[in-house]
Amino acid sequence: MQDAATVLGVLRERGRRGLPLERLYRQLFNPQLYLLAYGRLYSNKGAMTPGADGETVDGMSMAKIERIIDALRHERYRWRPVRRVWIAKKGSAAKKRPLGLPSWSDKLVGEVVRLLLEAYYEPRFSTRSHGFRPRRGCHTALSEVVNTWAGTTWFIEGDISDCFGSLDHDVLLGIISEKIHDNRFLRLLRHMLQAGYLEDWQWNATLSGAPQGGVASPIMSNIYLDRLDKFVETVLIREYTQGDVRRPSIAYREMINAIARARYRGDRAEVRRLRKQLRVMPSKDLHDPGYRRLRYIRYADDHLLGFVGPKAEAEQIKQRLAQFLRDELKLELSEDKTLITHGRTSAATFLGYEITVQHNQHKLTDGRRSVNGAIGLRVPRAVIKAKCASYMQRGRPARRSRLVNLDDHVIISSYGAEYRGIVQYYLLAGDVFRLNRLLWAAQTSLLKTLACKYDSTVSKMAARYRATVETPYGPRKCLQVSIERGDGRKSLVARFGGIPLKRQKKAVLEDRRPDSATARRKGRELIARLRLGRCEICEQRADVRVHHVRKLTDLDARDQPPPLWAQLMAKKRRKTLVVCPPCHRIHIGPHTANTL
Repeated sequence: MQDAATVLGVLRERGRRGLPLERLYRQLFNPQLYLLAYGRLYSNKGAMTPGADGETVDGMSMAKIERIIDALRHERYRWRPVRRVWIAKKGSAAKKRPLGLPSWSDKLVGEVVRLLLEAYYEPRFSTRSHGFRPRRGCHTALSEVVNTWAGTTWFIEGDISDCFGSLDHDVLLGIISEKIHDNRFLRLLRHMLQAGYLEDWQWNATLSGAPQGGVASPIMSNIYLDRLDKFVETVLIREYTQGDVRRPSIAYREMINAIARARYRGDRAEVRRLRKQLRVMPSKDLHDPGYRRLRYIRYADDHLLGFVGPKAEAEQIKQRLAQFLRDELKLELSEDKTLITHGRTSAATFLGYEITVQHNQHKLTDGRRSVNGAIGLRVPRAVIKAKCASYMQRGRPARRSRLVNLDDHVIISSYGAEYRGIVQYYLLAGDVFRLNRLLWAAQTSLLKTLACKYDSTVSKMAARYRATVETPYGPRKCLQVSIERGDGRKSLVARFGGIPLKRQKKAVLEDRRPDSATARRKGRELIARLRLGRCEICEQRADVRVHHVRKLTDLDARDQPPPLWAQLMAKKRRKTLVVCPPCHRIHIGPHTANTL
């Protein structure tokens, strides 16, 4: 049996060479892939969230993997309908979107399917696609726009209406079947797409779309929308890209000649006057009919095009995109959100940023107007206003009553995590300093929350928790609290602020970060403990399974004295415990588990 790395490496190489795949379904019989998937999923918060059948990661074992493989080998595996819940849409508490909660077995098989599809298709995806891909994310997409889109005239903002809920199953499977020639694997994918969902305990069919919350949904949406990327790259960009460089401006050349004549006459005053005029004149013909450029970037279902040329042709590009999506992919562009924006006089919206084309005749760098035509990123004022509103009441920062009774460490870390996430996302913006207002609102709300807890004042709380941290831009003030721990371990530090509001041109935020060394080590360690087959309570060799808890603090809420299994988990600082079936009577109750 090949190890997981070898299997995925072979698929990656075949994908890079464009070779078709056959007998891919047989790779689902490899237990190594399931162990790799388990090591990636077990630490996620959703692993302990039950699906429609109540199954979670708790009780994971090699026997469960063998049962899944046996069902797949005989094509008896059936996807369970996901449990649908509705969550608030980002940026709007009133609007909600559906989220599917699969059972644990479906998550595990879905992750194996995702690993196989990603290994094969990732080398084939366009470099202009940045959503749901390793080592790519919002910041890599925005950085590409900043670095390569200089001189753009028009922005075409594309947004697909209900993209993930409208993916046509026949089109998707048809795209996959072009390269994967395995009917059993395609049938498995079709059954996954058509498993349906439970809402209010009523089964509903899924006639289109990828399962919201499904593990394999992101890679399948990328496979689907890769057709859009290929159409833009091979048809639109080739058609609307003309000329190597713009032709020289006749007016600019005449001004150069006039300066030369004035210098020849020795008229220095005229030279200075003409040179001042020259600085505000473009050296190239901005309306050159033989010069066109079309650029494209996509993140999930949001895509942005930058066009150098007349607006009439930008309208044509928009119409051709809408026609391709409608005819080939059976998707519709949102009329309200698909806009054509002039880059210099207005701002396009993409991934929460405002994107503009800068223009400044007076800012010179090495004697040149280096700002003109460069892409600028801005923090939308609406975003600052909305983020500040969550900390304010009646126009003033207010305390958060729900946090008053928590520990200082929890209060400060909660505020710090919210503020840090917003600031780090907008570090690419040239006007990130505008988040100073958010800093003031969040910090004042934090101090009022602490003042309410201790029946004190804001100034006293500021003096009590004030600290200074070193940053690449020098020392910065922040609010900080530390919890000392024994046994030579580092103190737990919660911090709010201390982040310089300076633009970072190379800030990178990835959607799926490569697993850290700690995460990989913990995943390998858990798999090794499971394969060892020794109960960590009674030390007997058996067909073991893994007991999971959502978080270690849950152990403190149990009866005192804590049961033996809880003591072991707390002592080892682990959220997992490998136990044999008799010792896995943990769920019967803490007092029963104490006797183990």
